[in-house]
Amino acid sequence: LCGATVQAAPHIGHIRSGLNFDIMRRWFEYRGLRTTFIRNVTDIDDKIIAKSAEQGRPWWSIGYENERAFTDGYQALGCLPPTYEPRATGHITEMVEMMRGLIERGHAYEADGNVYFAVTSFPEYLGLSNQELDNLLQPTGEGETGKRDPRDFALWKTAKPGEPSWESPWGRGRPGWHLECSAMAHKYLGTVFDVHGGGLDLIFPHHENEIAQAKAYGDEFARYWVHNAWVTMSGEKMSKSLGNSVLVSEMVKRWRPIVLRYYLGTPHYRSMIEYSEEALREAESAFARIEGFIQRVGELTGTAGAVEPAAEVPPAFAEAMDDDLGVPQALAVVHTTVRQGNSALAADDKEAAVARLAEVRAML
Repeated sequence: LCGATVQAAPHIGHIRSGLNFDIMRRWFEYRGLRTTFIRNVTDIDDKIIAKSAEQGRPWWSIGYENERAFTDGYQALGCLPPTYEPRATGHITEMVEMMRGLIERGHAYEADGNVYFAVTSFPEYLGLSNQELDNLLQPTGEGETGKRDPRDFALWKTAKPGEPSWESPWGRGRPGWHLECSAMAHKYLGTVFDVHGGGLDLIFPHHENEIAQAKAYGDEFARYWVHNAWVTMSGEKMSKSLGNSVLVSEMVKRWRPIVLRYYLGTPHYRSMIEYSEEALREAESAFARIEGFIQRVGELTGTAGAVEPAAEVPPAFAEAMDDDLGVPQALAVVHTTVRQGNSALAADDKEAAVARLAEVRAML
Protein backbone atom coordinates (compact mmCIF):
# COMPACT_ATOMS: atom_id res chain seq x y z
CA LEU A 1 0.00 0.00 0.00
CA CYS A 2 1.28 3.45 -0.94
CA GLY A 3 1.36 5.14 2.45
CA ALA A 4 1.65 8.74 3.48
CA THR A 5 3.71 11.57 2.07
CA VAL A 6 4.41 13.09 5.45
CA GLN A 7 4.37 16.84 4.78
CA ALA A 8 1.39 17.48 7.08
CA ALA A 9 -0.81 15.79 9.68
CA PRO A 10 -3.47 13.37 8.35
CA HIS A 11 -7.08 14.20 7.59
CA ILE A 12 -9.80 11.55 7.55
CA GLY A 13 -9.37 11.07 3.79
CA HIS A 14 -5.82 9.81 4.39
CA ILE A 15 -6.86 7.50 7.19
CA ARG A 16 -9.66 6.03 5.08
CA SER A 17 -7.01 4.38 2.90
CA GLY A 18 -5.28 2.80 5.90
CA LEU A 19 -8.65 1.65 7.24
CA ASN A 20 -9.89 0.11 3.96
CA PHE A 21 -6.71 -1.94 3.64
CA ASP A 22 -6.81 -2.86 7.34
CA ILE A 23 -10.24 -4.43 6.67
CA MET A 24 -8.81 -6.26 3.63
CA ARG A 25 -5.83 -7.54 5.62
CA ARG A 26 -8.06 -8.69 8.50
CA TRP A 27 -10.33 -10.56 6.06
CA PHE A 28 -7.38 -12.28 4.37
CA GLU A 29 -6.11 -13.40 7.77
CA TYR A 30 -9.57 -14.57 8.87
CA ARG A 31 -9.62 -16.67 5.68
CA GLY A 32 -6.38 -18.31 6.81
CA LEU A 33 -4.01 -16.49 4.45
CA ARG A 34 -0.61 -15.56 5.82
CA THR A 35 -0.43 -11.88 4.96
CA THR A 36 2.61 -9.61 4.68
CA PHE A 37 1.42 -6.00 4.65
CA ILE A 38 3.86 -3.27 3.59
CA ARG A 39 2.79 0.37 3.92
CA ASN A 40 5.61 2.67 2.93
CA VAL A 41 6.31 6.24 4.00
CA THR A 42 7.42 8.94 1.55
CA ASP A 43 9.60 11.04 3.85
CA ILE A 44 11.33 13.11 1.16
CA ASP A 45 9.70 14.98 -1.71
CA ASP A 46 9.16 18.48 -3.12
CA LYS A 47 6.34 19.35 -0.69
CA ILE A 48 8.36 18.37 2.39
CA ILE A 49 11.35 20.37 1.14
CA ALA A 50 9.08 23.39 0.49
CA LYS A 51 7.61 23.10 4.03
CA SER A 52 11.15 22.93 5.43
CA ALA A 53 12.13 26.19 3.71
CA GLU A 54 8.85 27.84 4.68
CA GLN A 55 9.09 26.90 8.38
CA GLY A 56 12.88 27.10 8.78
CA ARG A 57 12.96 23.53 10.12
CA PRO A 58 14.94 20.49 8.96
CA TRP A 59 13.08 18.38 6.41
CA TRP A 60 13.51 15.24 8.53
CA SER A 61 11.94 16.96 11.54
CA ILE A 62 8.77 17.77 9.56
CA GLY A 63 8.64 14.24 8.14
CA TYR A 64 9.07 12.50 11.47
CA GLU A 65 6.52 14.66 13.29
CA ASN A 66 3.88 13.96 10.65
CA GLU A 67 4.76 10.28 10.39
CA ARG A 68 4.01 10.01 14.12
CA ALA A 69 0.71 11.83 13.58
CA PHE A 70 -0.26 9.28 10.90
CA THR A 71 0.67 6.39 13.21
CA ASP A 72 -1.45 7.94 15.98
CA GLY A 73 -4.38 8.30 13.56
CA TYR A 74 -4.17 4.68 12.37
CA GLN A 75 -3.93 3.45 15.95
CA ALA A 76 -6.84 5.62 17.12
CA LEU A 77 -9.10 4.03 14.49
CA GLY A 78 -8.01 0.50 15.39
CA CYS A 79 -5.80 -0.32 12.38
CA LEU A 80 -3.34 -3.14 12.96
CA PRO A 81 0.28 -2.08 12.38
CA PRO A 82 1.75 -3.14 9.02
CA THR A 83 4.25 -5.98 8.91
CA TYR A 84 6.90 -3.43 7.87
CA GLU A 85 6.64 0.33 7.35
CA PRO A 86 9.75 1.33 5.38
CA ARG A 87 10.81 4.93 4.80
CA ALA A 88 11.99 6.08 1.39
CA THR A 89 15.20 7.63 2.75
CA GLY A 90 16.22 4.26 4.23
CA HIS A 91 16.27 2.63 0.78
CA ILE A 92 18.47 4.81 -1.44
CA THR A 93 20.81 1.84 -2.02
CA GLU A 94 17.97 -0.27 -3.43
CA MET A 95 16.84 2.62 -5.64
CA VAL A 96 20.35 3.08 -7.06
CA GLU A 97 20.47 -0.67 -7.78
CA MET A 98 17.14 -0.52 -9.63
CA MET A 99 18.24 2.49 -11.69
CA ARG A 100 21.48 0.73 -12.64
CA GLY A 101 19.46 -2.26 -13.86
CA LEU A 102 17.06 -0.06 -15.84
CA ILE A 103 19.94 1.79 -17.55
CA GLU A 104 21.64 -1.54 -18.40
CA ARG A 105 18.40 -2.85 -19.93
CA GLY A 106 17.95 0.28 -22.05
CA HIS A 107 14.89 1.58 -20.17
CA ALA A 108 16.54 4.58 -18.45
CA TYR A 109 19.29 7.11 -19.15
CA GLU A 110 21.32 9.77 -17.33
CA ALA A 111 21.27 13.44 -18.36
CA ASP A 112 22.79 16.38 -16.46
CA GLY A 113 22.90 14.35 -13.22
CA ASN A 114 19.24 13.34 -13.56
CA VAL A 115 18.11 9.81 -14.42
CA TYR A 116 14.96 9.41 -16.53
CA PHE A 117 12.77 6.47 -17.48
CA ALA A 118 12.27 6.25 -21.26
CA VAL A 119 8.53 5.64 -21.56
CA THR A 120 8.66 4.60 -25.25
CA SER A 121 11.01 1.72 -24.27
CA PHE A 122 8.15 0.03 -22.39
CA PRO A 123 5.28 -0.92 -24.76
CA GLU A 124 2.87 -1.72 -21.90
CA TYR A 125 3.06 1.84 -20.52
CA LEU A 126 -0.38 3.27 -19.60
CA GLY A 127 -2.01 -0.19 -19.56
CA LEU A 128 -3.48 0.39 -16.09
CA SER A 129 -5.19 3.71 -16.85
CA ASN A 130 -5.89 2.84 -20.51
CA GLN A 131 -4.61 6.12 -21.86
CA GLU A 132 -2.92 6.78 -25.20
CA LEU A 133 0.77 7.68 -25.09
CA ASP A 134 0.26 10.15 -27.97
CA ASN A 135 -2.18 12.12 -25.79
CA LEU A 136 0.14 12.23 -22.77
CA LEU A 137 1.45 15.56 -21.53
CA GLN A 138 4.07 15.13 -18.81
CA PRO A 139 4.88 18.42 -17.03
CA THR A 140 8.62 18.91 -16.61
CA GLY A 141 9.69 19.63 -13.03
CA GLU A 142 12.16 22.30 -12.04
CA GLY A 143 15.74 21.21 -12.82
CA GLU A 144 14.59 18.28 -15.00
CA THR A 145 16.87 19.04 -17.95
CA GLY A 146 18.20 16.81 -20.69
CA LYS A 147 15.07 14.73 -21.35
CA ARG A 148 15.07 12.87 -24.65
CA ASP A 149 11.27 12.84 -24.65
CA PRO A 150 9.17 15.34 -22.63
CA ARG A 151 6.99 12.41 -21.44
CA ASP A 152 9.91 10.64 -19.72
CA PHE A 153 9.74 10.80 -15.93
CA ALA A 154 12.46 11.33 -13.35
CA LEU A 155 13.90 8.41 -11.39
CA TRP A 156 16.65 10.55 -9.85
CA LYS A 157 16.85 14.33 -9.52
CA THR A 158 20.20 16.10 -9.41
CA ALA A 159 20.97 17.98 -6.19
CA LYS A 160 19.96 21.61 -5.85
CA PRO A 161 21.82 23.98 -3.50
CA GLY A 162 20.64 23.70 0.10
CA GLU A 163 18.37 20.70 -0.53
CA PRO A 164 18.86 17.22 0.96
CA SER A 165 20.79 14.86 -1.31
CA TRP A 166 22.51 11.48 -1.37
CA GLU A 167 25.48 10.03 -3.24
CA SER A 168 24.85 8.10 -6.45
CA PRO A 169 26.86 6.98 -9.50
CA TRP A 170 25.36 10.00 -11.31
CA GLY A 171 26.31 12.55 -8.65
CA ARG A 172 24.49 13.79 -5.57
CA GLY A 173 20.71 13.96 -5.80
CA ARG A 174 17.49 12.47 -4.49
CA PRO A 175 15.01 9.88 -5.72
CA GLY A 176 11.86 10.49 -7.71
CA TRP A 177 8.64 9.59 -5.91
CA HIS A 178 7.66 6.76 -8.28
CA LEU A 179 11.00 4.97 -7.91
CA GLU A 180 10.75 4.90 -4.12
CA CYS A 181 7.66 2.69 -4.07
CA SER A 182 8.90 0.22 -6.72
CA ALA A 183 12.22 -0.25 -4.92
CA MET A 184 10.61 -0.78 -1.50
CA ALA A 185 8.02 -3.22 -2.90
CA HIS A 186 10.86 -5.19 -4.54
CA LYS A 187 12.89 -5.33 -1.33
CA TYR A 188 10.09 -6.46 0.99
CA LEU A 189 7.84 -8.48 -1.35
CA GLY A 190 10.21 -9.75 -4.04
CA THR A 191 9.64 -9.94 -7.77
CA VAL A 192 5.91 -10.73 -7.59
CA PHE A 193 3.20 -10.13 -4.98
CA ASP A 194 -0.57 -10.30 -4.80
CA VAL A 195 -2.16 -6.90 -4.16
CA HIS A 196 -0.97 -3.32 -4.65
CA GLY A 197 -3.23 -0.70 -3.05
CA GLY A 198 -3.55 3.04 -3.00
CA GLY A 199 -5.90 5.95 -3.50
CA LEU A 200 -7.82 6.45 -6.74
CA ASP A 201 -5.73 9.51 -7.57
CA LEU A 202 -2.55 7.39 -7.73
CA ILE A 203 -3.55 5.34 -10.80
CA PHE A 204 -1.84 7.91 -13.03
CA PRO A 205 0.95 8.82 -12.99
CA HIS A 206 2.20 7.09 -9.86
CA HIS A 207 1.02 3.51 -10.32
CA GLU A 208 1.57 3.57 -14.08
CA ASN A 209 5.16 4.64 -13.44
CA GLU A 210 5.65 2.03 -10.72
CA ILE A 211 4.52 -0.70 -13.12
CA ALA A 212 6.83 0.57 -15.87
CA GLN A 213 9.89 0.69 -13.58
CA ALA A 214 9.29 -2.65 -11.90
CA LYS A 215 8.40 -4.64 -15.02
CA ALA A 216 11.16 -3.10 -17.08
CA TYR A 217 13.55 -4.08 -14.27
CA GLY A 218 12.34 -7.68 -14.61
CA ASP A 219 9.76 -8.00 -11.84
CA GLU A 220 6.31 -9.46 -12.48
CA PHE A 221 5.17 -6.98 -9.77
CA ALA A 222 1.53 -6.83 -8.57
CA ARG A 223 -1.16 -9.31 -9.65
CA TYR A 224 -4.07 -7.10 -8.54
CA TRP A 225 -4.50 -3.35 -8.25
CA VAL A 226 -6.97 -2.06 -5.65
CA HIS A 227 -7.83 1.63 -5.36
CA ASN A 228 -9.90 3.24 -2.62
CA ALA A 229 -12.11 6.23 -3.38
CA TRP A 230 -11.89 9.60 -1.68
CA VAL A 231 -13.61 11.39 1.14
CA THR A 232 -15.07 14.52 -0.43
CA MET A 233 -16.42 17.82 0.86
CA SER A 234 -18.87 19.70 -1.37
CA GLY A 235 -18.02 17.22 -4.11
CA GLU A 236 -14.28 17.92 -4.05
CA LYS A 237 -11.55 15.56 -2.90
CA MET A 238 -10.53 16.31 0.67
CA SER A 239 -7.01 17.74 0.47
CA LYS A 240 -4.65 19.99 2.35
CA SER A 241 -4.26 22.29 -0.67
CA LEU A 242 -8.03 22.95 -0.79
CA GLY A 243 -8.04 23.81 2.91
CA ASN A 244 -11.03 21.53 3.45
CA SER A 245 -9.30 18.82 5.42
CA VAL A 246 -10.68 17.47 8.66
CA LEU A 247 -7.75 16.45 10.83
CA VAL A 248 -7.98 13.09 12.57
CA SER A 249 -6.46 14.58 15.73
CA GLU A 250 -9.42 17.01 15.95
CA MET A 251 -12.10 14.53 14.87
CA VAL A 252 -11.29 12.04 17.66
CA LYS A 253 -11.94 14.79 20.23
CA ARG A 254 -15.50 15.19 18.90
CA TRP A 255 -16.38 11.62 17.92
CA ARG A 256 -15.53 8.26 19.45
CA PRO A 257 -12.82 6.63 17.31
CA ILE A 258 -14.98 3.51 16.82
CA VAL A 259 -17.72 5.71 15.30
CA LEU A 260 -15.17 7.25 12.91
CA ARG A 261 -14.02 3.75 11.98
CA TYR A 262 -17.62 2.71 11.32
CA TYR A 263 -18.27 5.85 9.28
CA LEU A 264 -15.16 5.51 7.09
CA GLY A 265 -15.14 1.71 6.89
CA THR A 266 -18.77 0.88 6.09
CA PRO A 267 -19.14 2.23 2.51
CA HIS A 268 -17.61 0.09 -0.24
CA TYR A 269 -13.94 1.00 -0.60
CA ARG A 270 -14.53 2.11 -4.22
CA SER A 271 -17.42 4.43 -3.26
CA MET A 272 -16.90 8.13 -2.60
CA ILE A 273 -17.82 9.35 0.89
CA GLU A 274 -19.29 12.85 1.05
CA TYR A 275 -18.32 14.22 4.45
CA SER A 276 -21.08 15.66 6.62
CA GLU A 277 -21.90 15.88 10.30
CA GLU A 278 -25.28 14.30 9.55
CA ALA A 279 -23.62 11.23 8.01
CA LEU A 280 -21.45 10.88 11.10
CA ARG A 281 -24.51 11.08 13.36
CA GLU A 282 -26.14 8.33 11.27
CA ALA A 283 -23.01 6.17 11.69
CA GLU A 284 -23.10 6.86 15.43
CA SER A 285 -26.72 5.73 15.76
CA ALA A 286 -26.17 2.64 13.56
CA PHE A 287 -23.23 1.54 15.69
CA ALA A 288 -25.22 2.30 18.84
CA ARG A 289 -27.84 -0.26 17.72
CA ILE A 290 -25.13 -2.94 17.65
CA GLU A 291 -23.72 -1.81 21.02
CA GLY A 292 -27.19 -1.70 22.57
CA PHE A 293 -27.81 -5.34 21.65
CA ILE A 294 -24.45 -6.42 23.12
CA GLN A 295 -25.18 -4.54 26.35
CA ARG A 296 -28.70 -5.98 26.67
CA VAL A 297 -27.42 -9.53 26.28
CA GLY A 298 -24.86 -8.82 28.99
CA GLU A 299 -27.43 -7.37 31.38
CA LEU A 300 -29.83 -10.28 30.96
CA THR A 301 -27.33 -13.14 30.92
CA GLY A 302 -24.25 -11.69 32.60
CA THR A 303 -22.20 -12.99 29.68
CA ALA A 304 -21.59 -10.10 27.27
CA GLY A 305 -17.89 -9.75 28.01
CA ALA A 306 -17.42 -13.52 28.21
CA VAL A 307 -19.11 -14.52 24.95
CA GLU A 308 -16.40 -15.64 22.54
CA PRO A 309 -16.80 -14.90 18.83
CA ALA A 310 -18.38 -17.75 16.89
CA ALA A 311 -15.91 -20.07 15.16
CA GLU A 312 -17.24 -18.93 11.78
CA VAL A 313 -19.05 -15.88 10.48
CA PRO A 314 -22.49 -16.47 8.90
CA PRO A 315 -22.21 -17.69 5.26
CA ALA A 316 -23.95 -14.59 3.85
CA PHE A 317 -21.36 -12.36 5.56
CA ALA A 318 -18.47 -14.41 4.14
CA GLU A 319 -20.02 -14.37 0.68
CA ALA A 320 -20.31 -10.57 0.77
CA MET A 321 -16.73 -10.08 1.97
CA ASP A 322 -15.35 -12.52 -0.59
CA ASP A 323 -17.02 -10.51 -3.35
CA ASP A 324 -14.55 -7.59 -3.64
CA LEU A 325 -14.86 -6.76 0.08
CA GLY A 326 -18.60 -6.08 -0.01
CA VAL A 327 -18.67 -4.40 3.39
CA PRO A 328 -22.12 -2.76 2.95
CA GLN A 329 -23.72 -6.15 2.20
CA ALA A 330 -21.74 -7.76 5.04
CA LEU A 331 -22.96 -5.09 7.46
CA ALA A 332 -26.54 -5.79 6.42
CA VAL A 333 -25.93 -9.32 7.74
CA VAL A 334 -24.59 -7.84 11.02
CA HIS A 335 -27.72 -5.72 11.50
CA THR A 336 -30.04 -8.61 10.55
CA THR A 337 -28.31 -10.75 13.18
CA VAL A 338 -28.68 -7.96 15.75
CA ARG A 339 -32.44 -7.78 15.01
CA GLN A 340 -32.72 -11.56 15.39
CA GLY A 341 -30.86 -11.30 18.69
CA ASN A 342 -33.17 -8.57 19.95
CA SER A 343 -36.19 -10.72 18.98
CA ALA A 344 -34.67 -13.61 20.94
CA LEU A 345 -34.23 -11.33 23.97
CA ALA A 346 -37.85 -10.17 23.68
CA ALA A 347 -38.93 -13.84 23.66
CA ASP A 348 -36.67 -14.52 26.67
CA ASP A 349 -34.69 -17.02 24.58
CA LYS A 350 -31.32 -16.35 26.18
CA GLU A 351 -29.57 -19.22 24.42
CA ALA A 352 -30.51 -17.88 20.94
CA ALA A 353 -29.56 -14.33 22.00
CA VAL A 354 -26.09 -15.48 23.11
CA ALA A 355 -25.66 -17.42 19.84
CA ARG A 356 -26.50 -14.29 17.83
CA LEU A 357 -24.08 -12.27 19.96
CA ALA A 358 -21.29 -14.77 19.20
CA GLU A 359 -21.99 -14.34 15.47
CA VAL A 360 -22.02 -10.55 15.77
CA ARG A 361 -18.69 -10.62 17.60
CA ALA A 362 -17.18 -12.84 14.90
CA MET A 363 -18.33 -10.44 12.17
CA LEU A 364 -17.20 -7.30 13.99
